[in-house]
Amino acid sequence: MQKKTHIKKGDLVKVLAGEDRSKQGRVLDVDRDRMRAVVEGLNINKKHTKPTTATPQGGIVEKEGPIHLSNLMLIDAKTGTPGRVGRKANKEGVLERYVKTKKKAAK
Repeated sequence: MQKKTHIKKGDLVKVLAGEDRSKQGRVLDVDRDRMRAVVEGLNINKKHTKPTTATPQGGIVEKEGPIHLSNLMLIDAKTGTPGRVGRKANKEGVLERYVKTKKKAAK
């Protein structure tokens, strides 16, 4: 069963936990079954490949690994600040995502 996610392909996100904490990147792919996303340039894994006819040299290939969605936070495209994701109905009644940013309380 696939679940709803607050992150979609193409979103700009900030990593909240792990080795790449506080880094930003664009989402390349979302696996909704495993609740993980692949972020461009983050969580790099090295894989050693044997020589084949296609790659006669072989070698080490670096590839992005998946990050759990709970460790990602959406970044607002307009302001550039990270925040939680909310949904509002627009004039046509279609739900649209928006970023809930922290507002300072007036004294």
